[in-house]
Amino acid sequence: MTIRVLIVDDDPLLRAGLKLMLGGAQDIRVVGEAGDGSGVQGLIDRLAPDVILMDIRMPGTDGLTATETVRRRPGAPEVVILTTFDADEHVLRALRAGAAGFVLKDTPPGEIVESVRRVAAGQPVLSPAVTKRLITRVADSGQDSRKVKAVARLAGLNDREREIAVAVGEGKSNAEISATLYLSVPTVKTHVSRILTKLDLNNRVQIALLVHDADLLH
Repeated sequence: MTIRVLIVDDDPLLRAGLKLMLGGAQDIRVVGEAGDGSGVQGLIDRLAPDVILMDIRMPGTDGLTATETVRRRPGAPEVVILTTFDADEHVLRALRAGAAGFVLKDTPPGEIVESVRRVAAGQPVLSPAVTKRLITRVADSGQDSRKVKAVARLAGLNDREREIAVAVGEGKSNAEISATLYLSVPTVKTHVSRILTKLDLNNRVQIALLVHDADLLH
């Protein structure tokens, strides 16, 4: 199945480079592009992309605002953030909003292509362990209020689900959680899916962020 990609970046040279790079992959098709986030909703309706490569800093509607709006849509396309800085509070906010991950603009072409494939397959393009490192490098404001809210949300999980959520926050894969908790991998996957549904989250990265906000990692 062809992966439909929308590129949103204010730099026409970067858009052209990404289009050329992705166009070389037989399973990927760039269906559109935009110079800021203002027209993204209309482009989604018209072009039905599976993945959006979204710059954060753009004139007009920035990528952060656009990401938050896009991810609130039913059946929203996945969003991968394009950024120059890997330790950035805007990147964290985009991940909290449901972006599937981020790639640096100087990432080798092959890795960007693979990132698009992974996201289209429902996999985040950064591990919770990377998210943890990002969190520790970014100044965190409003931590106390987020902790109260995070603890309240996690209270809706049962003991096993909370245990698995913490393991996800520690950066463990399903196989590692399976070995640690003596559960089968399919059982772990079922629990993770249930956690996402209960907490109304999009992906494992958001679970990791919520566990961090609740201060459950030691």
